[in-house]
Amino acid sequence: MSAPSLNWRHCWPHAVPIETHISLVLLDGDFAWKIKKPVQLPFLDFSTLALRRHYCEEELRINRRSAPDVYLDVLPLTGSAQAPVLAGSGEPIEWVLRMRCFPPHSLFSDLAAEGRLQAWHIDALAEQIALLHLGQAPLAVAPAKDVTAWTLESVDEIAALHPDATSPARLAAMRSAVQRLIGGQGDWRARRLAGGWLREGHGDLHLGNLVVWHQRVLAFDAIEFDPALRCIDVISDAAFAYMDLLAVGLPAFALRFINAYVERSGDYAGLAGLRAFSLYRALVRAKVALLCGDVGRFARYWSVAESFAAAPPPPRLFLTMGLSGSGKSMAAQMLVEALAEAGIMAVRLRSDVERKRLLGLPPTARPDPALAYSAEATRRTYRRLAGLADALLGDGFSVVVDAAFLRQGERESFRRIAENRRVPFRLLEVVAGMPLMEERLVARNLAADDASDADVEVLHRQSAEPVPRAWAAVHRVIDNEGSRAELSDRLESLLREPV
Repeated sequence: MSAPSLNWRHCWPHAVPIETHISLVLLDGDFAWKIKKPVQLPFLDFSTLALRRHYCEEELRINRRSAPDVYLDVLPLTGSAQAPVLAGSGEPIEWVLRMRCFPPHSLFSDLAAEGRLQAWHIDALAEQIALLHLGQAPLAVAPAKDVTAWTLESVDEIAALHPDATSPARLAAMRSAVQRLIGGQGDWRARRLAGGWLREGHGDLHLGNLVVWHQRVLAFDAIEFDPALRCIDVISDAAFAYMDLLAVGLPAFALRFINAYVERSGDYAGLAGLRAFSLYRALVRAKVALLCGDVGRFARYWSVAESFAAAPPPPRLFLTMGLSGSGKSMAAQMLVEALAEAGIMAVRLRSDVERKRLLGLPPTARPDPALAYSAEATRRTYRRLAGLADALLGDGFSVVVDAAFLRQGERESFRRIAENRRVPFRLLEVVAGMPLMEERLVARNLAADDASDADVEVLHRQSAEPVPRAWAAVHRVIDNEGSRAELSDRLESLLREPV
């Protein structure tokens, strides 16, 4: 029985149908009803009633992890094909997944196209995906099919689907890049498996599968039909949303997302695979665009894929220092986003977050100050920041380290890292007047949503060792008394300096 042969209007006379090659979705007021078609394709098998029930239940299970209020239940259709009955008595003739409908124009793809995507959407998405991944058990084995083979297949299918879509030389260059970036990471992927970073994720985190619903960000429509497509490295899962934000022309949001994701998950080591996995995701979307006959969308994703295949800009190391309330964390975030707009992938490392991670605490926890801010705890925190910065620079990322850096010895250790890595180095001292810093700290502590624990009393006890005159070539003072726009202008001016 095919979905079109089922007289679904008997149950849903006023529903609006949305049909794909594998399913029929019926929009009926507050609910959406999804019926899988009895098809067998190279990548899925819905050919029997038992299989369709199984995959409906799998879809429910998988998506309730990230959208429990959307995915409600799986119900039988009984009766006959011409007069089906929802959840009636008798033997089921089909199975249907019941979901809640979203409001119009609430998908991330809509928000991006209409210029309505906001920073809080990105932060909420990063939090949700990180918690989804952290909540899953590590997998014991990798997928049978290697991601290199999947990616090369996409290149070959693109060439077959549309021989004129790109030149033979560009196709050859892309195959070479896939082999270099993805094929060359076999040992790294083995370490990722051993480290427990392969988990059951979502598998399809493009912007059309992300929604804002009741002021919450939800991921839905995870891949249910092939476990190998969702039981993957967590960075491969997150790379999909990162890549798709780049594809719609939002590089600052793309880097904001991946920074917030790794900050929450702690998986900085996974970033070594970000370019490779993003290349894979871009080629898959390019292929899908051709399958849908959308040559313009293909060109956009192919261009993104080529950007990942190209050599990245040389990395740089930035430190933002300053007293509590000076706005150094905001400056660090804005600097990362300004670097993104310039085509530079940068990672922000926050002392407030890593200090708590060393104690096994989430970012907004409020630890015992005697434990968290002892001299030894501070030394451990700076050692961790230094180790992370060194590793990330080695992986080709620019790094922005957000910490007070009140002591010259703390700054010196990072300058040595830059010298050893032979990368440009800048120390940005963010300053503001005492009344404004006090005002900012009071407001931040009332909000209680930031990783920083500092209050006005802490500020009054702080003092910074002066930066030596010998550092004049790398030391910049950033006045943060004015507006965000003024701070943005100062940071962008800094980035225009020769390196």
